[in-house]
Amino acid sequence: MITPPELNSLKEKIAQYNPDCNWDQIVAAYLFAKDAHIGQVRHSGEPYISHPLAVAEILTNVEADDKTIIAGILHDVAEDTEHTIEEIETLFDKDVAVLTEGVTKLGKVKGRTKSEQKMENIRKMIFAMATDIRVIIVKLADRLHNMRTLDYHTSEVKKRQIAQETLDIYSPLANRLGVFQFKWELEDLSLKALEPEKYASLANELASTRASRQTYIESVIRILGDNLQKAHIHYIDIYGRPKNIYSIYKKMLTQNKDLSQIYDVLAVRVIVPTVAECYGVLGTVHSLWVPVPGRFKDYIAMPKQNMYQSIHTTVISPNGKPLEVQIRTEEMHQVAEYGIAAHWQYKEGISKGRQDQKLSWLRQMLDWQKEVKDADEFMASMKYDLEYELVYVFTPKGDVYELPRGSVPLDFAYRVHTEVGHKAIGARCNGKMVTFDYVLRNGDIMEIITSKSGKPSRDWLKIVKTPQARNKIRGWFRKEQRDTGIAKGKESYEREVKAYGDLMAEYLRGDRLAELVKHYNFASLENFYLAIGENHLTVNAVINGIKEDIKYEDPKKSAPEVKPFVEKGGHHGIVVKGADNVMIRFAHCCNPLPGDPIIGYITRGAGITVHRRDCGNAKGFDKNRLIAVEWEDVYSTNFQAEIEVLAYDRAHLTMDIMSAISDTKTTINAVYGRSTKDGMAVVSVKMEVKSNSHFEFICNKIRRIKDVVEVRRVIHGKH
Repeated sequence: MITPPELNSLKEKIAQYNPDCNWDQIVAAYLFAKDAHIGQVRHSGEPYISHPLAVAEILTNVEADDKTIIAGILHDVAEDTEHTIEEIETLFDKDVAVLTEGVTKLGKVKGRTKSEQKMENIRKMIFAMATDIRVIIVKLADRLHNMRTLDYHTSEVKKRQIAQETLDIYSPLANRLGVFQFKWELEDLSLKALEPEKYASLANELASTRASRQTYIESVIRILGDNLQKAHIHYIDIYGRPKNIYSIYKKMLTQNKDLSQIYDVLAVRVIVPTVAECYGVLGTVHSLWVPVPGRFKDYIAMPKQNMYQSIHTTVISPNGKPLEVQIRTEEMHQVAEYGIAAHWQYKEGISKGRQDQKLSWLRQMLDWQKEVKDADEFMASMKYDLEYELVYVFTPKGDVYELPRGSVPLDFAYRVHTEVGHKAIGARCNGKMVTFDYVLRNGDIMEIITSKSGKPSRDWLKIVKTPQARNKIRGWFRKEQRDTGIAKGKESYEREVKAYGDLMAEYLRGDRLAELVKHYNFASLENFYLAIGENHLTVNAVINGIKEDIKYEDPKKSAPEVKPFVEKGGHHGIVVKGADNVMIRFAHCCNPLPGDPIIGYITRGAGITVHRRDCGNAKGFDKNRLIAVEWEDVYSTNFQAEIEVLAYDRAHLTMDIMSAISDTKTTINAVYGRSTKDGMAVVSVKMEVKSNSHFEFICNKIRRIKDVVEVRRVIHGKH
């Protein structure tokens, strides 16, 4: 296939590390994406295809394989054009489709806030990462190019939002994956967008002192190289590594110092052939210069979860200032530069088990985030997971766990296993009993004492430091509350049903009970019991529904239930002109409320039935049996009313409506809900109200619920 000239640079870069790549497929992907994005332009005014091409070139910096390069080229096709993921799978293959789908944002959902949308997009990306880590490599390359071209955005607010999200999520992700070349540039570009004046000032100041720093580092390298040769320690390279601007800026902030007081803006890195020679170099460094106490870290013996290995030591250098020295093998250096990309299956053929182990932190984070529903809580927890400083704590068997600095034994217990945390009754650190608020330190050997009868305490929420432990504890209490509600509802329902003996026995289990659950629109029997247990659905309303279903007649009553009318201060508040002490009941076809225009109808053997004047059933009434009735000022009974709520469909909508009604101390007799094809929901509620004003009060309360569009009264018999 003929290579378009704009792909020559990409071809040269790939050929340097993967000369046997499937170049024809890469060209085909480019031509497909170019055609898909035809007519689209970037904020810079360039054709849109310039962006995916730039992403592909960035991916060559971590020596990405063919499929990752292709996914980089296609990553916006499904999101921004009419082409689909299925089409991409047909034209290329399933792996490319999975990678492309992983970086494609979810479509906008009606009624979901921007923060909720962002949460779901990040959650989707993390889930895709856990399936194939190359998803995040493509996403990081995409974000890096977007940050490089951020100045073309016309909205300052949008620029700051993108930069802050990069600093909060994508840069820490690059760090956890060990892709430091992405991390450093993302941090510096974010700082440039968020604090342009401080960034420019710091960059200029560093540039003005670069020559003197270079001279100083060259002298350190010469001294160290000569001494390593004298000690017959072989090394591959020694060079100075300038720290990125953001890390210097952050150190200035945390230490409250200016640049002239920050000495370790440069580090010396030594690359050697073997691990043994790493420790040989360390001995030479410490024999030349005095080590700074507390500034030695051996990541070779105890690698970071992102697979980073190196020895870090800080010494007092020849000019009397601190100098950081990093020592590693060439293989460790590859991992440090490329991170997870250095261990992809396509390069090493590593086993699924080993790859799962290397990505265990990612899967843990995914598990922790599953139950977080609040968008702000999710983002805060996510940021915390990615940014914290670590301590390394051991089990008695020698397994090591990374935990945020400041963690306590309960955080450790929940990191080991949820049930270990739930059943914890004590903790032993380094062989001695400690309290649950003991702060863990590097190298601690921690043992959690458990009991079958152990259970969380609400006080633990004040002790634990990690969002994961806190979420697990809250989850336990939510489940306990749910289990209690289910048991209470089940007991209440079965007690009432059993009171009717064989008449309702079939509603205790089997198909009849399943039909009842479906009738009230609950996803499961447990949810049905829970609604009864938490008084969102009254058991009396359910029993009345069953009575209607089986056409139950109370043997104690020979006529429909009626109540005697009391002319003054009575329960119904109805005045019948020309008559008193007659039985009154309200028609169920139109359910009149105080204030409605009404008419009475004389029913043989059952007194007077009160209808709305506009009730459709009144058309066929014998006019000789109609009688004038009116509302009295005083009434103390409840009246049946029905409303219909139209709202944008979303989770927990029905529960929110029922909760709002329950807050007004109103009895709910029945709830029905359905979804429409246009993304709306219709919820009907039958309830008992005291008056028209009470009814309007309830309606106004429901109108204030998020996503509710309309609340109207339902009158079935109206004409």
